[in-house]
Formats: sequence, structure tokens, C-alpha cells
Amino acid sequence: MRRFTILIFAVVNAVLNLLGYQTISEEFINDVVAVISGAYFIWAGWKNNYISKKGIRQKEVLKKHKLH
Repeated sequence: MRRFTILIFAVVNAVLNLLGYQTISEEFINDVVAVISGAYFIWAGWKNNYISKKGIRQKEVLKKHKLH
């Protein structure tokens, strides 16, 4: 639901910019994209590596069964 809401705001912003109205500055958009991208990359790194206690246990099970 959140992604759909963000999509609606992005489309409205794009249409208003096409009509000549400055709604959100490009700098602000670039900053928001950079922050969201950074947070996503950190999250993906955390989820896809065996860093947490649960991940360490999963890695041990994989090694035990020679799957890793």
C-alpha cells in the first residue's frame, strides 16, 4: 500500500512538473533517493549475509548438511 501511495505522489509530481509547476525540487528528490537507496542496500546486505544470530545458526545448519 505504501509503495502505491508513493507511486501516486510521484505521478502527480511528474504531471505538475510537466505543466510548469515546481512542486518538489530536484535536489530534494535526489537526496531522498540517495537515503532510501542507502537504507535498502544496508538492509539487503543484512538479510543476504549471515550477520544476525539467526543467520549464523542458519549458516551452521547449511555447513552441517554440506549445503554451503
